[in-house]
Amino acid sequence: MEAVMGLIINGGNAKSSAMEAIMAAKKGDFDTADQKLKDADNALTDAHNAQTGMLTQEAQGNHVKVTLLMVHAQDHIMNAITFRDLAGEIVDLYKRLDKEGK
Repeated sequence: MEAVMGLIINGGNAKSSAMEAIMAAKKGDFDTADQKLKDADNALTDAHNAQTGMLTQEAQGNHVKVTLLMVHAQDHIMNAITFRDLAGEIVDLYKRLDKEGK
């Protein structure tokens, strides 16, 4: 249960940081945007580590019952990863527009 909650919390934190990166880039604050993307990456790393721990237990024969909460946690992580990737592209686009004076 602790690992599942770690996935949900870290996934949520990653998505929030990615959104904050977009908002900062929109304002032209690229230092903050870059830091928020790093924060998102750190949260995703923490989530990945929790997920790896669960996968290791499964591989060792310690099967965990799949619950709706676990499925929700995995969904959270996948959405956070996708959102982080998209946020990076949006921040890059704002940087490009800023450089071109648009």
